Amino acid sequence: MSLIRRFNIGFMSVLLCALALPLSAQNAEAPIQQLLQEHGEIIAKSSRKTIGPAIDALAASGLAEAQVVLERWQNKEMWRDKDTGLFVYGEASDKELTAFDFADGAELGTFVARDFKQLKPNSGIRGMIGAALVQFQLSGSFAEKMQALNAIERDSEASHLVALTKVLPDETDQSVQSRMERLQGLLTIRFGATDEERIAAIQQFDGDLGVDVRAVLNPLLAVKVEASAQAPEGDDIARILTVGSDDLPRESAYDLLVAADLAKPRISRYDKRNALLANISEGSVAGVQVATLNSEDARDLAYEALAEQGVVDPVATEAEVDETLAGFTFYERYSGSPSVAVAAAAVLTGIENKVAFNQAFDLGLDALSLASIYFLAAIGLAITFGVMRVINMAHGEFIMMGAYTGYVVQQIIPDYTISIIVALPLAFAVTFGAGVTMERLVIRHLYHRPLETLLATFGISIALQQIAKNIFGTQARPLTSPGWLDGSLVFNDIVSISYIRIAIFVLALLFMALFLFVMNRTRLGLEVRAVTQNPRMAASMGINPDRINMLTFGFGSGIAGIAGVAIGLYAKVTSEMGADYIVQSFMTVVVGGVGNIWGTLLGATMVGSLQKGIEWLNPSNTLAAQTYMILFIILFIQFRPRGIIALKGRAAEA
Repeated sequence: MSLIRRFNIGFMSVLLCALALPLSAQNAEAPIQQLLQEHGEIIAKSSRKTIGPAIDALAASGLAEAQVVLERWQNKEMWRDKDTGLFVYGEASDKELTAFDFADGAELGTFVARDFKQLKPNSGIRGMIGAALVQFQLSGSFAEKMQALNAIERDSEASHLVALTKVLPDETDQSVQSRMERLQGLLTIRFGATDEERIAAIQQFDGDLGVDVRAVLNPLLAVKVEASAQAPEGDDIARILTVGSDDLPRESAYDLLVAADLAKPRISRYDKRNALLANISEGSVAGVQVATLNSEDARDLAYEALAEQGVVDPVATEAEVDETLAGFTFYERYSGSPSVAVAAAAVLTGIENKVAFNQAFDLGLDALSLASIYFLAAIGLAITFGVMRVINMAHGEFIMMGAYTGYVVQQIIPDYTISIIVALPLAFAVTFGAGVTMERLVIRHLYHRPLETLLATFGISIALQQIAKNIFGTQARPLTSPGWLDGSLVFNDIVSISYIRIAIFVLALLFMALFLFVMNRTRLGLEVRAVTQNPRMAASMGINPDRINMLTFGFGSGIAGIAGVAIGLYAKVTSEMGADYIVQSFMTVVVGGVGNIWGTLLGATMVGSLQKGIEWLNPSNTLAAQTYMILFIILFIQFRPRGIIALKGRAAEA
């Protein structure tokens, strides 16, 4: 070997020793390093089953550096020297590791990365580390506090209660303080030192509708089923069970006794039959003739005889099962503290009653919201059907035209608020024009011919659907609501309603007010009411019934267009969307009373409430709910064929 090569090798050895020297000198004596060395093997192994003590020791050490260790460990930035076993943190690049000291954060130098082992905790260990970091984060910045509180909610433990209790008096932010107090109460319920503390915390949440409260209280009511030959005593008895009830089937009760060695095991009829078949000898089983084994009692006797001979294991007969069960009392015993369980049960009862009330209120809001949608969809149909006695099957397509009008406007005007303001009157104009055109070209020639009118308008609806498909395609088009309609109005964890539904409800009220104003305060309304009551007399007074029919049909179609814009913000905009509302619209009009705005309002409320009620009773089958609703309405019409509010005049004629 040449002198130069020996010199290079010696120089590199000295250099590596010099690089390693600071690592040993600066880490070994630091308290945080000594703590890490104490649990070094456990940390290096990184097994979720054994890592707990090491994490707990770091969290409870009181060392300021412990937070850095846990954070670096969680982020996979902690390394261990393979030779010395010392821990550092750093980042590797190009096969080199720039290491830093946990004690003071000082840079230790650059080393060969392969001489260190990188600690890569799995998701389970990272979760445990995150739970341990909570106590440090609770005293940090606002973002760190919120992160810590989120971690407590996800995976809470007894140490978190101590940490919260320690930092809560010094918290100044009201929102953080409120959340800390709530979590402190929930943790006290689970980890409180005494039953008195836990009961006080439970009573603190009396009437609270939060899901987190019920999630904490329900496990306190956990019970275990036991059996005793004597009447059970003690305040930890939850209730007495009846054998054969849904809570305790007969088989489960006896299996419980068998598991406790209080009764002989049972055998199924199939296994008993096989055992008897396997022991047939010369036409008999244990001396019992096979021909007589035609009943369960006879087979029990034969099997018992085999058991006495030691051929099979002894088991209980059905009669013995009944006799044994009659000698025991079955009951549920609280798994935890009975006083805590009783307090939890009392609070949960109050919460459940409040939950039921709020669920009914939420269901009522849903029904009212659906009723407003049906009212918007049906109000135009109520006008045309009531005044003109025309069954317009294309009414749903006017709703669809209004929705597509809103979509086209949004392609031109990107501001969603302005586009909706423009789309509402424009949709009215478009569908008003379409309605007038339809009345002039088709409907006017089919008055007093309801079957032909129905078929003609049905054909028009199919044509309009196909035209919409040719123009816009079959894919659903977005009709986007303004940003201020995003989200929901939340009352509590149970009751909420979206702002779009509130807007539709308000729009329905506005159009009802507009309709009442037009019908009661304008000349057009006076003429419409005159034609509705007596068209011949109205004509003799100088009113043109044909003109009124045209304007009425156009007005009803225009309102359908506006309804389309509103419904499009809530539902999908497709060429078939009108078909989703035409049936409900007709039901609303017929149930409420043909041609009466108040009847339409009551009909929409009834149909919407009925549909939501049936869906609540049968939530897994919406189609069945609609079927039941239609059947109910058919029965309703049988008893009140003119609807809730019958209209006098032409609309009431058969």
